Formats: sequence, C-alpha cells, structure tokens
Amino acid sequence: MFQIFTDFATWLSYSIFGLSPDTKLGDAVHFFIEDVSKIFVLLVVMIYVIALLRASLNVESVRDYLAKKNRGIGYLMGSAFGAITPFCSCSSIPVFLGFTSAGIPVGITMSFLLTSPLINEVAVLLLMSLLGWKFTVLYVVIGMAVGILGGLFLDTIHAERWLQSFAAEALKRGQSQSVETTDGTTEKPQTLSFKERHEFAKTEALEIFGRVWKWVIVGVGLGAALHGFVPDGWITEHLGDGQWWSVPAAVLLGIPLYSNATGVIPVMESLITNGLPIGTTLAFCMSTVAASFPEFILLKQVMQWRLLATVFGMLLVSFTTVGWLFNALSSFI
Repeated sequence: MFQIFTDFATWLSYSIFGLSPDTKLGDAVHFFIEDVSKIFVLLVVMIYVIALLRASLNVESVRDYLAKKNRGIGYLMGSAFGAITPFCSCSSIPVFLGFTSAGIPVGITMSFLLTSPLINEVAVLLLMSLLGWKFTVLYVVIGMAVGILGGLFLDTIHAERWLQSFAAEALKRGQSQSVETTDGTTEKPQTLSFKERHEFAKTEALEIFGRVWKWVIVGVGLGAALHGFVPDGWITEHLGDGQWWSVPAAVLLGIPLYSNATGVIPVMESLITNGLPIGTTLAFCMSTVAASFPEFILLKQVMQWRLLATVFGMLLVSFTTVGWLFNALSSFI
C-alpha cells in the first residue's frame, strides 16, 4: 500500500541526492522523505475523504450508535480498526483528526490512536516467526487492551475538554450536525450537491493541513535524526539482567527514538538475540513505536498539555506493566 512512498524516497535519496543507503545520513534522509510524503498525503486524503463522507452520508447515526448505545463496542471497534490499519504513530494522527471532525467520541478515537502504531499485519507475522504464536497472540491482546482501556479512561475523565480549540470546535461541530426537534425526532442534515460537498471537504482538509504541516516536518525530522541509533550493546549490557527497574528504564530509553511497528522488529530480534529479556525488549520497542518525541510533537498540535501528559503517563504505565508481565510469563509460554 505504501510502497510508492518507499520507492519515491529511494529514488530521491539515492538517485537524485546521490546518498549511499549504507550510511546513517542516507538512511536518515530516506526515512525522512518516506515518512513526510506519506503523512502529507494521508493528512490531506484522509481528512478530505472523511469530510466528504460526513457531508454525503448519515454519519450521525453511526456516531450516535457508538457514542450512546454501545460505547464498549465502540472502543473495541476503534481498537480493532487500529490493529488492522498499517499506520505508524505519526501517520495515525490524520485519521484521529478525521474522526474528531466527524464527531466520534474522543475515547473511541483514542482507542484507535493507541492501538494503531502497536499492531499491524506485518509486525504480527514477524513477531510470530520471532517469538511464536503464543507470544504473538498475547501481544495482540495486550495491544488492543491498551487501546480499549485507554479510550475508556479518557472518556471517563472527559478528555475532550483538553483538546486544542480547533479540534474541540471540530468535535463539537461534528456532534451537533443532527439536531433533536421538539417532538423527539432527529432532523436530517440538508442534502448537498457534489460540488458543495467537495468544497466543504477541500476547505476542511486545507485548514487542518495548514495548521499541522510544519509540525510533521519537525516531528519526523527529529525521528529521522535519531533513526537507526539503537545502541544494542549498551542496552543489553545495562538492562539485560532482568531487574525490576530495567523495564521502566527501557521504556524511558525508547522515548527519544522513533520507528514503526515493522521497522522495530529487527531491533527486537537483535536485542533478544543479545540476551535482553523478552519483556524488557517489548517495553523498549513499544515505547519507541508509540511514545516517541516525534509523535508527541504532532499530538501537541491537537491536544493541550494536560491531555498530552495524561496520554503519555498512561502509555508509560501500560508499557512498563506489559514488560513486567512478559518477563514473568516468559518461562511458561
């Protein structure tokens, strides 16, 4: 699906710029071009498509179904959708903005956002070949549980009040599109022509893109600068004895780095081969994928500090717990 971005980055980095794929600079530039181009396209296309659907279809009934009648199913659906979509943490943010604009409750949207970078089909297959099916199934279950419980918690504390103003306004606008009349019926939105729907979707996509494009460059640029810098020997030497503190230390160490779920699997294999406990390795890699600085630079554009800190703390606690759990169960699975 995203091979075109890889090919474009390869052509631009190695053919046009003349960089070598065997150097850290060449790898970093390739990483930057691939991720920025992918996120820019996703940002515009996903916001446009979701806005077009909002203007064309009765998304209010779906939204109300998820928000009022079956919130638990909504968390499960959000997490499952995150698990089957091949997005990294930064690429998931355009979908987050689209869901918010459609009026989908923040908890359900966050279930998607938390799960998406942790699980995808390629990572699952690679994990199965590396750790076996038992560990892989447990990893998928725990990854989805992080999304579901995270979404439930954020809805419980009414996290929508901590969105940035433009995102909060988009959410409010999306949730007020169906208006209940005095007789208890729901007033259907006015039917728009295709041109009107297109103009609405285009305006929405360009407005959101204009707000966040520069932060995509900053966030991915930081990730590219750190890409490939994973000191395997140092991590194994200092965190390989399995002490209780090694798991939270590994989580904190993974934060400055940035990768996607597929790219981090070879790192995971290297760490395990060099003797790092499985739980400590998973905690480090999950932190690298879903709690990195580049992701939080982007999330800051749609979240206030309170919500950002809450999500950050929730992820750190979750990854640490997962690491301890896998270390404890490693001898039994």
